[in-house]
Amino acid sequence: MNAYARLFADRSVRYLYSASVVGRLPIGMCGLAILLLVQAARGSFSTAGATTGCYVAGLALMAPALGRFIDRHGPWSALLFCSFLFPASLAALIAAVLTGASALVVFACAAAAGATFPPITVCMRTFLRQRFADEAALTTAYSIDSVLIEVMFIAGPMLVALLVAMASPAIAVACAAACGFIGVQLFLRSAPLRQWRIEQRTASILLGPLAERRFIALVMIVACYAIAFGLTEIGVAAYAAEANRPALAGVFLGVMSAGSAFGGLAYGSRHWRRPLARQFSVTLAVMGLGLLPLALPWQIAAFAVFSTLGGIVMAPALIIQSMLVAKTARPEHATEAFTWSTSALLAGVGVGMALGGALVEYWRSPAAFCAGAAAAIAAAGGAYLLREN
Repeated sequence: MNAYARLFADRSVRYLYSASVVGRLPIGMCGLAILLLVQAARGSFSTAGATTGCYVAGLALMAPALGRFIDRHGPWSALLFCSFLFPASLAALIAAVLTGASALVVFACAAAAGATFPPITVCMRTFLRQRFADEAALTTAYSIDSVLIEVMFIAGPMLVALLVAMASPAIAVACAAACGFIGVQLFLRSAPLRQWRIEQRTASILLGPLAERRFIALVMIVACYAIAFGLTEIGVAAYAAEANRPALAGVFLGVMSAGSAFGGLAYGSRHWRRPLARQFSVTLAVMGLGLLPLALPWQIAAFAVFSTLGGIVMAPALIIQSMLVAKTARPEHATEAFTWSTSALLAGVGVGMALGGALVEYWRSPAAFCAGAAAAIAAAGGAYLLREN
């Protein structure tokens, strides 16, 4: 743990990470909370999956524009703007669902909430790239950031499960909105954020990082394996419903994230010699193979164990993705590049959720897990080709 001890020796860095956890807790809450809110009110996994997909699609479509704005003007005004609109949009979504509004209104509110999600994650990754020039130190910094996101995916679904069991899905969505607002206010008070550098533009390129062919290939690979994430989340929720224990969906996703956090800590604790693209390919292939056992008819305890094992390589995949983005994009396009990769990730999750909703409607949870495994293995093939470019 020496690498992590060196990273957290700086008190201001510790505060920055801590503040980001609060602001990004909705990452682990919103997808499941919205899914359960709509499913409980409308009685359809297909509609619930489509609503969650609209939320993620809104985030994916808006993030690149926010990233370009942040590259040119800094992160403060964008974060402050989103800190108010994000909870307002979630409140509108709750009202639309509970008052029986049309599906189009519900989809629009979900998309608005996604479009205004505070871009703390991409701000963190751009700042870490500016702060740590050494690749080993940057790997450690990205590793702990990915592990903290996994902690949010542990705490978030479990908090949703608790709130659903004790109150309602609507309260879970409202809690996510409050965390988003409070977290941004704390994040904006951090001293390291005042050290943000607005990089000088070396060329005027309309497409930004998308002008780089290698970066486009990377974005496509990210979108492909993200479909596996969306399919897995829907598959887990469907398995819990099939077992007549819907609240356990949050627990299963939480233990999967626990396995992922362990994998991320292990990955970031050492310096790896193999090229990043080769590491990416192997990690995605293992992810696909790890999802296949979830399609088998396990009892609840065994399913939880295999969920944990299946998550081990998820955080390393995200860490390697961040490193590849940092090495591929120009400094003046850094935040926008991270938003494109995040948009690809979230768009893939949205597609996976929408596809998963249809699959479990007709063929139950095993179909979602098999499709997720296929998506991850296809992405591994793309990453293998990426290393030759």
